[in-house]
Amino acid sequence: MPLGLRKKKNKSRESSNLVENEEVSGHTGVGKSAVNGGGVGGLPPPPASLRPKLVFHTQLAHGSPTGRIEGFTNVKELYSKIAEAFNLRPDEILFCTLNTHKIDMEKLLGGQIGLEDFIFAHIKGIKKEVEVHKTEDALGLTITDNGAGYAFIKRIKEGSVVDDVKVICVGDHIESINGKNIVGMRHYEVARMLKELPKDQSFTLKLMEPMKAFEMLEPRSRGGGGKSSGEGKIGTGRETLRLRSKGPATVEEMPNEFEEKAVKKVDDLLESYMGIRDTELAATMVEVGRDKKNPDEFAMALDQALGDFAFPDEFVFDVWGAIGDAKQGRF
Repeated sequence: MPLGLRKKKNKSRESSNLVENEEVSGHTGVGKSAVNGGGVGGLPPPPASLRPKLVFHTQLAHGSPTGRIEGFTNVKELYSKIAEAFNLRPDEILFCTLNTHKIDMEKLLGGQIGLEDFIFAHIKGIKKEVEVHKTEDALGLTITDNGAGYAFIKRIKEGSVVDDVKVICVGDHIESINGKNIVGMRHYEVARMLKELPKDQSFTLKLMEPMKAFEMLEPRSRGGGGKSSGEGKIGTGRETLRLRSKGPATVEEMPNEFEEKAVKKVDDLLESYMGIRDTELAATMVEVGRDKKNPDEFAMALDQALGDFAFPDEFVFDVWGAIGDAKQGRF
């Protein structure tokens, strides 16, 4: 069975993409067409002027004017557009959250953006270096990445080895492990490196925390989904822009109940087996397995779609079972 899946710009220049005195509500553009950013048959994507005008509004999470962005088809292009609006370098952006300026991992921008979502960009803040003594096989960390080369901490398990090291926080970008630069590595590679560190020895992490406004300085979060006042989805639109690492972005309906439950379960399995969270990857796996008739067929389809990953056989079977449970409404 084929399961072997496997230099800053001048800050004084005012950007033309900033919006003055604009309220958050009623901020989004509309559009129904596919956003063809991937090109066809290896051809380059069409120029931005020929792409549908889906307009999103954005702010820097620690505080800024409102920016207006459009014409992106993947996460890297999104970061470039945000950076252009605020006179930043794209590599200064660590990750984005939707509809909240807080470091809320339940609102992390993944593979989908609602057409009425407001994007908050979290940029690089304070560097820190910490030594950790690995007293247990599991550190209690869950890793994700921003799709543009930065892996960061999405969850810290209560009572774990890392939970006792209070300087390490949810949202911290991991720059290096024991002096080895990991910028550009995918989250599953970073999770594997951390898992393979020898027990009963110390190791060193270099971290970069997101910049925070003064009012955001508060006890660290473990990545829970608590909702505070003023947060939540803005507007009532049911369409989303689906971003893909390969191929064009498309405007689609919001996930139905089956998709939401299946993606959540598969994402939980990714954390359990691999120590990562990745809703885009989970959604892709659900999409691949939707019409497959048996685990073998599903495994072959995963191998074709996700050749960069190496999933254990039992994980693939559990994912297949989770998709089947969702189809039968057993969640």
